[in-house]
Amino acid sequence: MLKFLNSRAARIVTALLLVQAALLYSAIRPEVVPPSRPLEGMPGTLGSWTLVQTGVIEQEVLDVLKADDILNGMYCNSASPDCPKTGRGAANLFVAAFRTQRNGKTPHSPKNCLPGSGWVPLASDEIAIDVGRPAPISVNRYLIAYGSERQLVLYWYQSRDRVVANEYKAKFWVMADAIRLNRTDTALVRVIVPVVNRDEAQAQATATAFVKSFYSTLLEYLPS
Repeated sequence: MLKFLNSRAARIVTALLLVQAALLYSAIRPEVVPPSRPLEGMPGTLGSWTLVQTGVIEQEVLDVLKADDILNGMYCNSASPDCPKTGRGAANLFVAAFRTQRNGKTPHSPKNCLPGSGWVPLASDEIAIDVGRPAPISVNRYLIAYGSERQLVLYWYQSRDRVVANEYKAKFWVMADAIRLNRTDTALVRVIVPVVNRDEAQAQATATAFVKSFYSTLLEYLPS
């Protein structure tokens, strides 16, 4: 018996029981839901980018998303005066903020949602973006197609000043935050840029420049 208690298997079982107990304790405590500013208050001008259209989301989609706050807008870069017509210099910003992830409220991965709308994935990886912080953020890069149309998608999960690209790591950190901080708030941040004339390099340059323009401002509208 003593030999088993000192074994690796016993330590693993003990750790699992402790995690289970911590999760149970965090589930019965009233969750801390930190205050935040409404996303609709985000400024219409972000650096050289200007909001040109606010997206409308159907109620049935909102019912599926179950987000507590949503931002959906199309922005154009002032350096591209033909942006609305050609799509060059255009970027869509979508943010779905969840104040809590209890009761089945969780972000929906674009990798699952976009194909359901008819878009076909062509390539995916992670890229680093320097947003002026101590270290670059790592985000998902996702190239999709709908017939002859191409779009470049960047997305990540944002919790306070933590950026997570991987969905499974994001779920791990939610569990860790629930145990340590008794909070599960997070936000899905997604940027979509049209690939004009199949120029993927230009689309990525546009997308990363747009992320740099709004990242610090966005943090002011999410719980700290």
